[in-house]
Amino acid sequence: MQLQESGEMYLETILILTRKKPNVRSIDVCEHMGFSKPSVSRAISLLRSGGYVNMDSDGFLTLTDVGLEVAEKIYLRHELLTRFLISIGVSTDTASNDACKIEHCISDESFNAIKKYMKNK
Repeated sequence: MQLQESGEMYLETILILTRKKPNVRSIDVCEHMGFSKPSVSRAISLLRSGGYVNMDSDGFLTLTDVGLEVAEKIYLRHELLTRFLISIGVSTDTASNDACKIEHCISDESFNAIKKYMKNK
């Protein structure tokens, strides 16, 4: 299953929430993303069927190995792109918002070039 941008955002959100608290449920994802319960339920169902997320009998969400790999990749991109944009004079809020959009469509080549550039700063 090829993930779309929205799927990547859900995985990244679950990763971020998991780092803040040990147990994450769909309602936590709803609150963090500002989406409705039915929307999140549908997305989680698709991510579960795609092998990216598990849900236990208590409704707690965990990322599978594949889901964790995708989430960490997107999160790393977000963090690095935000820092890059800030370093060239973009405000923190705008940099974070723009990085959220760019992280899903930037090529590996361009991202690796930015990563190399930032490493040398």
